Amino acid sequence: MTDRPEGLSAYIAVTAAYWAFMLTDGALRMLVLLHFHTLGFSPVQLAYLFVLYEIAGMVTNLAAGWIAARFGLTSTLYAGLGLQVVALLALTQLDPNWAIGASVAFVMIVQGASGVAKDLAKMSSKSAVKLLAPTEGGGLFRWVAVLTGSKNAVKGLGFLLGAAMLATLGFQAAIIVMAVVLAVILFAVIRLMPPGLPKGRKGAKFSEVFSKSANVNWLSAARVFLFGARDVWFVVGIPIYFYAVLSDGTEEGNRAAFFMIGTFMAFWIILYGVIQANAPKILRASDRSEGDLIRAARSWAVMLFCIPAALTLAVLLSSGPETWLTITLVVGLLVFGAIFAVNSSLHSYLILAFTKSERVTMDVGFYYMANATGRLLGTVLSGFTYQVGGLPLVLGTAAVMVALAALTSGKLTDQTTEAYS
Repeated sequence: MTDRPEGLSAYIAVTAAYWAFMLTDGALRMLVLLHFHTLGFSPVQLAYLFVLYEIAGMVTNLAAGWIAARFGLTSTLYAGLGLQVVALLALTQLDPNWAIGASVAFVMIVQGASGVAKDLAKMSSKSAVKLLAPTEGGGLFRWVAVLTGSKNAVKGLGFLLGAAMLATLGFQAAIIVMAVVLAVILFAVIRLMPPGLPKGRKGAKFSEVFSKSANVNWLSAARVFLFGARDVWFVVGIPIYFYAVLSDGTEEGNRAAFFMIGTFMAFWIILYGVIQANAPKILRASDRSEGDLIRAARSWAVMLFCIPAALTLAVLLSSGPETWLTITLVVGLLVFGAIFAVNSSLHSYLILAFTKSERVTMDVGFYYMANATGRLLGTVLSGFTYQVGGLPLVLGTAAVMVALAALTSGKLTDQTTEAYS
């Protein structure tokens, strides 16, 4: 939207704040998942720990779009970072002597607050790109790809950091360290944030968050299925399967398993982030029309479908957790991550291309509400499918959801200048 130096400075500040948040978000997820698995939580109980996180994200994204339009993007960004600090400090009050039911309820509530924080920060950062990015030479796609890709690379480091801190510092000390670091970063961002982001408009109505654009609505539906397909294996199924394969039941074996699982999850997300950041080059976006990129969203979803379908077949043909199967899963899921990254980056660009500047926070909030819906669906199904049908059902469900993402992506049109009534 602008090539002014302050626009670039604001973009850098927003990106830095988002990086800091996502580092703690990734670390927290691994800390919670692995810590409570060692306490004896079942796959379904582990999934419950993240359910309120995703529900909170759905509600937050709808409200955050209006709040940002009403009070400004910096207010929602600061609120997200501050609330994450509060959630981290609250988690340190967990008593290991509590009954499992009480522990699950408490962690669900704290994770819900973290979910609100995450989506306040996310909506603010993504909306800022639409307002700050240059319009020439594919600048919007480049800027959103860099923000999204770098964020996921940082979150991947967070997964590794969380697993490492759990093995070395323990659960409570790791949480305290993250809270202190994020609080320092929040203070620095507040002090150093340059001008360049809108302050809000008093006349913004909450009803405006529901989009009247067919493209925004179909893209949001595709986002539900795309992220449901990822989280159905990512949240519980694969980490717990790998833990069962890698751990020998001893304390040292558990620590080694933590590091290996954390390393894989971190590498997956870092790879995902690197591919996302380079998606404009992979797609040759600067030489293609918007209509071409819309059609690419469906073809890349079809390519993605082939991966979980093939992995499902491989698991069904195996007689158990054999070495060749583990290697196949690792390689296959990394390929899934690379193709998924292009799909995700296309979506992140298209939502900003479809929306108008005056209602960007509304459409982005609605779109990320759909994103959170997909994560919620995937989270619930991750624990349920693994407990009911094991890895074949987990991966088969992912394949079905990718197929639905491809079908809904096919509904997009290149009429990107739809009027809002």
